[in-house]
Amino acid sequence: MRRIRRKPLPQPAARKLRAEQTNANTKHAAKTLDVEKEWKRARRNQPLNTALETLLKMAGDRERCMYCGDSQGTDIEHFWPKSPYSKKMFRWSNLLLGCTACGRDYKGSKFPLDAAKKPLLLDPTSADDPWLHLDFDPQTGNFAPRYDAHKIPAPKGKATVDTLHLDKRESFASGHQKAYKRISDRIMDAANLPAPDAAALISGLKTDDEYGLLGWCFRGAGINEPPMSDLRQAHPAVWADCVTAFKNY
Repeated sequence: MRRIRRKPLPQPAARKLRAEQTNANTKHAAKTLDVEKEWKRARRNQPLNTALETLLKMAGDRERCMYCGDSQGTDIEHFWPKSPYSKKMFRWSNLLLGCTACGRDYKGSKFPLDAAKKPLLLDPTSADDPWLHLDFDPQTGNFAPRYDAHKIPAPKGKATVDTLHLDKRESFASGHQKAYKRISDRIMDAANLPAPDAAALISGLKTDDEYGLLGWCFRGAGINEPPMSDLRQAHPAVWADCVTAFKNY
């Protein structure tokens, strides 16, 4: 899961979605709201088409699912499920790009909350850094919760992994392993050079990374693993440039 910077929705679409939400709230108060029917009606209209187009741009050139970062993002996904959280169903801040597996097969209406009724599921467009909560296993190619010094899993990491089955997705594990092999080989080569070119390294790593793994390498638990630790020790200035370049990965 990589960080996604939320783009502003064009004003005409934003105004229309606010009106749709007001209408849904009114029907909810009157106990006449059919969530699925209301969403299907609105989904055929231009404001939500504009929302999808904006989400696709946010997702980058590969238009990957914002949860797993692997499968093709196919449609609008509600972070807070539209049922039972109908008061958020048309809010722009609640809309993500999801794949069929994450949005329907795994997450669906599941939405774990903590004791304060706040989401435990990681929102890739929030201020949360996913790699403070998630870990990556290069041996298996899967994700896992990040553990602290007392071997306690990060609550958000555990809830996200469990809900989206990120530790059991064999379909994308091999892709993660291949991408990480390219990334680690490039970092190792740079660490062994007397004076690596930071700009060239950053450009090459961007090409190598299809899944947002550079966030794990330069911000997450991967910073303590070779060859990342080798680069940090051998070339601290180059390392610092990489950390800055990949702060949103």
